[in-house]
Amino acid sequence: MSSNKVIHAIYNDDDVLMDAVHKTRAAHHHIEEVFTPFPVHGLDKAMGLAPTRLAICAFIYGCIGLSVATTMLNYIMIQDWPQDIGGKPSFAFYQNMPAFVPVMFEMTVFHAAHLMVITFYMRSRLWPFKKAENPDVRTTDDHFLMEVSVNNNEDELVKFFKSTGAVEVKVVEVENDKH
Repeated sequence: MSSNKVIHAIYNDDDVLMDAVHKTRAAHHHIEEVFTPFPVHGLDKAMGLAPTRLAICAFIYGCIGLSVATTMLNYIMIQDWPQDIGGKPSFAFYQNMPAFVPVMFEMTVFHAAHLMVITFYMRSRLWPFKKAENPDVRTTDDHFLMEVSVNNNEDELVKFFKSTGAVEVKVVEVENDKH
């Protein structure tokens, strides 16, 4: 396990933070992470993060749910135990499909939602009983923290972040054991 230094620039306004992120990227400093108490619109684009592919997973999971619902309804209502309910014959799936649409919709949403939660937790490495990685408890309340890597330029970076409107700038030793 190696250790290195990072700068923790703490802000108390999201607009000041966004401006600081733009200035930091323009100055070609590497932003390790930004911690916020609530989602900040446009922060991912300002940081230069790649778009997420979770929407593709949601579509695939919805298709899986629709397939499970169709297979389940066809087996239960047509093949296994056909019944004449409300005058609707059960000779073929397509004849009863309008009655099956609510169940198919609900199963699609159910599978997409539940499998997305599991995928998100796995992708984010959020396991049960995982130790929090939040460097400053104030970022869960009303402060914003930008973590920037230091490359033998501490004094320059401290001055730079104070000029961007940071209310507090700290140089911190961190251990590289995140992955």
